Parts: sequence; structure tokens; C-alpha cells
Amino acid sequence: MSKNNSIPAEGMTGFRVHFQSDATSGFVVFLLALPLSLGIAKASDFPPLMGLITAIIGGIVVSFIMGSRLTIKGPAAGLIVIVAGAVADFGGGEQGWRYTLGAIVVAGFIQILFGVFKFGKLVDFFPLSAIHGMLAAIGLIIIAKQVPVLLDIDPVQTKGVSPLGLFAKIPYFLQHLDPKATVIGVVSLVIMLGWPSLKNSYLKKIPAPLMVLFVAIPAELMMDFQHTEPVYALVHIGDLLDNVRLNVDFHGTAQLGLFVKYVVMFALVGTLESLLTVKAIDLLDPYKRKSNPNKDLIAVGLGNVIAGVLGGLPMISEVARSSANVSNGAKTRWANFYHGFFLLAFVLLASHLIELIPNTALAAMLITVGIRLAHPKEFIHTFRIGKEQLFIFLITIFFTLYEDLLVGIAAGIVVKMLIHWFHGTPLTSFFKAPTVVSFEGNTYRVEIDKAAIFTNFLGIKRKLEEIPSGFQVTIDLQKTKLVDHSVMESLYHFKHEYESLDGGSVVLVGLEEHIPLSDHELAGRKKK
Repeated sequence: MSKNNSIPAEGMTGFRVHFQSDATSGFVVFLLALPLSLGIAKASDFPPLMGLITAIIGGIVVSFIMGSRLTIKGPAAGLIVIVAGAVADFGGGEQGWRYTLGAIVVAGFIQILFGVFKFGKLVDFFPLSAIHGMLAAIGLIIIAKQVPVLLDIDPVQTKGVSPLGLFAKIPYFLQHLDPKATVIGVVSLVIMLGWPSLKNSYLKKIPAPLMVLFVAIPAELMMDFQHTEPVYALVHIGDLLDNVRLNVDFHGTAQLGLFVKYVVMFALVGTLESLLTVKAIDLLDPYKRKSNPNKDLIAVGLGNVIAGVLGGLPMISEVARSSANVSNGAKTRWANFYHGFFLLAFVLLASHLIELIPNTALAAMLITVGIRLAHPKEFIHTFRIGKEQLFIFLITIFFTLYEDLLVGIAAGIVVKMLIHWFHGTPLTSFFKAPTVVSFEGNTYRVEIDKAAIFTNFLGIKRKLEEIPSGFQVTIDLQKTKLVDHSVMESLYHFKHEYESLDGGSVVLVGLEEHIPLSDHELAGRKKK
């Protein structure tokens, strides 16, 4: 908890007491969410307005039932790949969009069930190197799909081309770029990438996407895009009231295998991203409040059902907007509500301004997201944890680019299990780690036997979470043959969270005879 402040009040009391801080933060997040929601929708082959619909629902509806206080709900760049793939596979155009909505609605119901049956711990089953590989692959795919948009290439030229094919065609795109639109796109990209490095503290308070709009819209008006550029150069959204209706169509179930595939991907990847964001934002919360991940899944699932029925993109707890929410002083869930409220007001009162935005500027924002996800430092960081982690990371990226996200993360899991088997993990320990908890004096002792790896950590975590707060906890790993990186990081997360409550302490012992697989403090460890 913050040393100087008490826990912020919730409900209507929080609404009154924290109105200024929450409304201010919500307004800043609204400025971030407006162009990003449009860009994500367009990149997903959804009507651009539907990105805003999802963000509005995520703010105005989901805020009241979510299990986290400071996360922002809305469309995510990380799901662009799945959404665009679904639209294409379901026939493209309006039919592809409507059939995709059916998969989003069903996935939303599955997320609600995940929350009801307390599957919020699902995130701990997946190896971190595979998750980061999946996110890096998503970043590369976003970059591949947005480079031609940045250069204002006719969308017909890129339709149906794979991510690897798009990278291969970049020289062709450069030869056929539109000079005027590309200038705006490149300047926007420079602003997005360079803004965090600014020294001027006053300028840095302006969100980079908002600064892009300040530059791109006047430039577009000066060049008269509406009369001199093709129709695909500008955003087109239409009227909110004319477009919000029952847009979902479940006829996609006729292609049952395809429908199930996308339901699984929306439910799985959306759930993973949301849970990872909730965990990350809890660590940033100055008041050290702990979210209820299962309640949050129910809220996100309900939001996806509503958004899917009305035509919107799938929503998650989005990490960049949530981080901005924390850094701008938000105190309660009302900040998420205000972000949705300001979006709704803008769409109702000033939607004509949105149609002045060049698509190349939106592409620059999304390319920046892609660069952050697939930044070289992610490769370097993974390598430092261990060569085997980098191998899993790269395998996940390759199969995601070559096939799809499900195949990619499945390949990463299989490779990690094979590595564990090579390191001597008994097959009987892959899904169960004998864990004994004893209590003496003021100390809980947790002894883990055989192996502590990502596939059996859920059982270990269940035992850890049953320990009351405020005690000395000793986690003894002496009898393990292998402790993998995912478990090492999860144990340190547990230590951090437990010690933030009621003065308890956590000590890891028994690793003296284990050899670290790299110099990183959270590297996997194998017994000599």
C-alpha cells in the first residue's frame, strides 16, 4: 500500500471523492484509445466504428463488474491477427465480419465460464517463453500488414497475402508508394517512436497518438485528400446510431471446424492477454490492491458477448492503455468508465472529425505497437534467461508466422516439454508435482518433489495460495531435479505478492545443488 494514502474508496463514494483524478486519467486514456481503436478495427477488417463500440462497451458497461480496479477494457492489437484471419476465412467482407461476430459471442460465453469455474489461473499453465514468442509473432504480423497501409498501397494488392509474403513484397510496395500519404505516415511513425525520448516534460504530457493527429489531420487538409487521394486513404466510419444493431450471424457454424478453431483462439488468446495485463497492472498499482482475475474474466466475457452481438471487436484488459491509466493518477474503476463515456460523447458529437484521419497515420500507430511487441530487446532478454528459452521463443514465432497462433503456441509447449524430458524430468511429473505443506511455530514449509515445471505449477500454486498471510514461508526445492524458468518467475511473483501483505516473508531454499541454465537470476535450474 502507498505509505501516505489509504486505499481509495470504491462505488459512489469513490465516484465523488476521486472524480478529478479518475476523470482526468479517463480523458487522457480516451485520447489514446480513440485513434488506436479505429486503427485496430481497420487492421482487423472490421468497420472502423466497431473498434470504438468495443471501447465504449468496455468502459461504460464492463467497469461496473470487472475484478480489477485500474485496467482499461477495449480492443487489442494482439487480437488483430486472429480477427482478420477469421474475417478472411469466413468469406471476407460483410459476411466474414458477421460470421466472425458469432465466434466472438461464443468465445465470450466461454470466458464467462472460465471465470465462473475459476480458470483465472490458466495463465500459469503456459510457458512464459512461448507466450512472449506468441506476442512477438503478433508484433511481426502487425508490422507486415501495416507497412503497405503506411505506404498507402491499394488494399487489393495485399488481400490474402501471408505475413511472410507481405515481408517479401516490401520492395514492391516501396516502388509503388503514394508520396503524399506516405510522408504523413512516415512523419507519424517518427513521432510515435521518438516521443518517449523527448526531454521536455510538458510536451511529453501530450499522448503521442494525439500529437500524430495534431500533425496528420492539418497536413491531410492542406493536401486535400478528399479530392486528390483514393477513397482508402481516409478513415470512414458512418453514423453510430445507424450502425449499432444486431449484427451477429451464427451461420458460420456451418463450417464447424473453422468456427470452433476461432472460438478457441478468441477465448484462449484473449483470456491470456487479459490475465497477463491484470497481473502486470496489479504490480504497478501504488496501493498494491489485488485483482480478482476470475471476476475480471466474467466481466470481459460479458463485454465480448455484448460487443459481438452489436458488431464490435473482441475486448481484453489492454496493457498500454491500462499502464497510461495508472501513470496518470487513476484511483478507481471509474477511470475506465470515463474513458468509455468520453468516447461515446465524441462519436455522437464530433464523428465527422474522425473521417479526417489519414489511414497512414493509424498504420504508424499500429506499427509502433508491433515494434514494441517484437523489439530486439525481447530476443536479447529471452537469450539472457537461457538458450533453451530463446529456442522455444523462436519456434513459437516461426510456427505462428507460418501457420497460426494456435499452432505456434502449441509448438512452443511441445518443444519445452521435450527439453524438460531431455533434462531428466520423469514423465509422471509432467502434470503433477508431489507437494507437501507443513506448519511449525510461525513457519509454513512447502516441499516440492521431482520437478517444478510449467505443466504442473497449477497444483503447486494451489497449495501456496492456501497459506494464510502474515507467516514465514519456506519453499524447499531440494528434492526437485528441475525447476524451469516459468516456475522460477512465478515463485518470485508469489514472494512479491505475499510479502506485500501483513508482513509475511518467503524464502526459497534447496537450490544449492542445482546448476542455473544461464546467468539470469530467474533462469531454470537443473540438479547436478
